Amino acid sequence: MFPVLVLLAVFVLTAVRQVGAFRLQIWQVMCAGAAAVLLSGDISPAAALRAADPDVMLFLFGMFAAGQVFELSGWLAHAKFEVFKRARTEEGLLLTLVFFMGTASAFLMNDTLAIVGTPVALLLARKHSISPKALLLALAFSITVGSAMSPIGNPQNLLVAVKGEVAAPFLTFFRYLALPTLLNLGAVFLVVRRLYRDEFGSAALVHSQEPVKDRSLARLARATAWVLAAAIGAKIAAVSLFPSLDFRLTWIALAAAAPGLLLSPRRAELVRGVDWATLAFFAGMFVLTRAVWDTGLFQGLIARSGADISGVGPVMAVSLALSQLISNVPLVALYLPVLKHAGAGTPALMALAAASTVAGNMFLLGAASNVIIVQNAERKAGQTVTFLEFARAGVPLTLINAIIYWVFLRWA
Repeated sequence: MFPVLVLLAVFVLTAVRQVGAFRLQIWQVMCAGAAAVLLSGDISPAAALRAADPDVMLFLFGMFAAGQVFELSGWLAHAKFEVFKRARTEEGLLLTLVFFMGTASAFLMNDTLAIVGTPVALLLARKHSISPKALLLALAFSITVGSAMSPIGNPQNLLVAVKGEVAAPFLTFFRYLALPTLLNLGAVFLVVRRLYRDEFGSAALVHSQEPVKDRSLARLARATAWVLAAAIGAKIAAVSLFPSLDFRLTWIALAAAAPGLLLSPRRAELVRGVDWATLAFFAGMFVLTRAVWDTGLFQGLIARSGADISGVGPVMAVSLALSQLISNVPLVALYLPVLKHAGAGTPALMALAAASTVAGNMFLLGAASNVIIVQNAERKAGQTVTFLEFARAGVPLTLINAIIYWVFLRWA
């Protein structure tokens, strides 16, 4: 039971993040929890090493490194002109932001879009006199929702695809989740537009293009984008036409990171800029959730309840609720073995991916990408979004998102 108590302590400290005069970082809390179960002997060092899934860790490293190339070069901020120049009004700008960032997050991962998208949202807010809060919320919600339709859109989807042994992961995710995700991106637009209706009118916009910060690195950023697109295309072709040539999702991220890490003279800066704190968070999370799983508590509770935990409805309800208590990635890490043991089908796995993803839109601490956006906005522009401001839009939006996914998956 000790690991369960540690998990509860981690949740409380993550929510409070203040002990006396000390301001705690989320990764510090999670790593402290992992250290506690290691020191208590509830998980052995060898088991802890096995728990920290190398595929997921390498994937995250590769995507973070690729994101650094986009950010440091200024290429994405420069290229955003081509995306947003067709938006003639503030309302059109919001619509473009939501669907562009949402769709991009399905392929670049929501945490990556949080890193490179925050300065773009702040730039758009400053250039067009729009509330930064409105665009930051639109960014946070859209990259969370958009990431649901791809196995590489976010860490929990990657867990579902890899640990859930989903066949043809790209095609499977698109088949079940692409259409409801597009509808949910429309819901993001409508909710933000309604709550900040004074910010999005019909005034004509004047666009200008930002200069590239580093032309040499920008060329590598373009190469990174092409490599990423080619690797994803090759993965889809392999699983569809040539199963014997299939390869791990991890190789997509490492291939995307290769141009910057191998060819740029700023490679040391790129490596230093990788979000090592988030990688430490995931390593600690894997260790702690493995120790919690080994207690058998959750398996016993579910078995005694007699509930059908493999149906789409129960999976979504449990995912939405428990993601608020133990975060979406630990929830998926705990829930996946239960579903596999129960022989759950593909719709249930897609329900787990979708519900655990949109659960991150309910509260500020629900997704790592939310925290990345707010912390970057505070550091770079002195802008922030409070817990209540986030929840005012996030709670109703999450309920809408969940209903749409349930309707589609219930009869899939």
